[in-house]
Amino acid sequence: MSYRFRPLVLAALLSTAALAPAYAQKKLKYPKAPPASEIYDAVEKPAQPAGGPEAFGQYLADNQQYPTAALQAGAQGTVAVTFVIEKTGSVSNVAVAQPVHPLLDAEAIRLVQAAPRWTPAQHRGGVVRQRVTVPISFEIPGDAPAAPTAGTAAAPGTTGATTQVVSADQPARPVGGTEAFFEWIQQNQQYPALARQRKAQGRVMMEFIVEKDGSLTDIKPIKRLGSGLDEEAIRLIKAAPKWEPAMYKGQPVKQKMVLPVVFSL
Repeated sequence: MSYRFRPLVLAALLSTAALAPAYAQKKLKYPKAPPASEIYDAVEKPAQPAGGPEAFGQYLADNQQYPTAALQAGAQGTVAVTFVIEKTGSVSNVAVAQPVHPLLDAEAIRLVQAAPRWTPAQHRGGVVRQRVTVPISFEIPGDAPAAPTAGTAAAPGTTGATTQVVSADQPARPVGGTEAFFEWIQQNQQYPALARQRKAQGRVMMEFIVEKDGSLTDIKPIKRLGSGLDEEAIRLIKAAPKWEPAMYKGQPVKQKMVLPVVFSL
């Protein structure tokens, strides 16, 4: 009886041994870790800006410095910026995917590079690098023309009661140039005590008319900051040196301008 039993035991052992490799092979099928250097466009858990998308949008609005030359040129639009969120949450490989104006493109890149760290993306159970694209909008506030090529002049042959919008042959400009004008603003700026106490800073967008004689009139803020900064911006523009007026067909004309007065602690 024992002789007959042994082949059965051997057969059972052989059968178990045959199954062992398949079982072992199945156990070794672990998910592969993401390559350390790979950049993903789509991930299971996307990277997030500090505080979330709304906080990032507020950061862009609060820290955007509209380039003066772009503002005077009437340049505006949405710059699409692409970049990589590293595993540490830092930003790298910043580039413009959809350009608008060289100065606006450069400002969009600056904003992204200076932004707070992000929460990195996660994929397949690990932290990974992710490529992100963010649109950054630049809009000139107000409905009135803000470009230096747009002036408002008295229609030819009238007494000035009737006006029409024309394209100035030569836009209005500060005496000594734009850089000299903003340097004068900074040198003569008196930071309001309330604004210092509240640590308020930013840009007050000012609208005004450059008259035919170069004087500045109809001065008003169209994007306010409060804490006394708006009033200081008005005072500065009122006290500013005369400009060189816009010219149309060889004659000076009035021109409406929009420029920022920057307050920084």
